[in-house]
Amino acid sequence: MSVQERRQRERDERERLIVATAREIAESEGWDAVTTRRLAERIEYSQPVLYSHFRGKREIIGAVALQGTSELATTVRAAAATAPTASGRVAALARAYLDFATENPAVYDAIFQLDGGLAFAQENTPEPLKDAFAALQESLAEFAGPGVAPALLTEVFWAALHGQVTLTRAGRLPREGVEWRLELLVERLAAG
Repeated sequence: MSVQERRQRERDERERLIVATAREIAESEGWDAVTTRRLAERIEYSQPVLYSHFRGKREIIGAVALQGTSELATTVRAAAATAPTASGRVAALARAYLDFATENPAVYDAIFQLDGGLAFAQENTPEPLKDAFAALQESLAEFAGPGVAPALLTEVFWAALHGQVTLTRAGRLPREGVEWRLELLVERLAAG
């Protein structure tokens, strides 16, 4: 291995460490606790080293969001693959989506609530974001019906799931109604 390859490997490892540490702090204490000073202390590198990877907290949030959307895509695809029917796939991916949001609230916030400097639904949207959307659309497309673009149906379904996540987390919807709302959403979608 050349010196340049070794340095790149070390750089990649430091970047993974920064992102993992930011996630860890955010999940345990919230995003307000994630500062470049705190990250630098925690990973035992100077702030200038941290800034050589990310220009600031916004880019770190963006990196967490990209990593999180890749995980979300993998999670919903795996869940949908276990269901034998089309409506079962939709129910499984919806459940997996809600579980991901519940189990990873800081990552979910990085993806959908915080400014990570990422473009959504644009030509310059990063591939992990496009792939997460595609992971939802794969199971929903057959329910679009005539005259309805599968992407539009996916946006509506995603918005419904996101609304349930954010409104439940904020205490605006009762937690005990999560399963009923999820069942209703999937049932209505499958009914066409």
